[in-house]
Amino acid sequence: MNLEQYFTKSHLIPCIVQEKSTGQVLMLAYMNRESLQKTLETGYTWFWSRSRQELWNKGATSGHLQKVLSLTADCDNDTLLALVEQTGPACHTGSHSCFFNPVPIK
Repeated sequence: MNLEQYFTKSHLIPCIVQEKSTGQVLMLAYMNRESLQKTLETGYTWFWSRSRQELWNKGATSGHLQKVLSLTADCDNDTLLALVEQTGPACHTGSHSCFFNPVPIK
């Protein structure tokens, strides 16, 4: 598979992670070529940490793994959607999803 089609605009591509069983959006993280390749090879999510400047396998230390059931690109091939089977919470705070801070709308 040619991964270059996903990195024509940037060396990082956002990946939205959604839980298959609930439909809930769990998190958003970024992939580079290497993390995308590792995700495809292992069947588990790998990302590029922008803060630590290193690859990370989601759940490798916590045990809260994300088994990838499908991976879909958007119409522009510049965002990915990973449908996963989540083990435990997805958020480093212990919350099931990283999306729990409401933003007031007028």
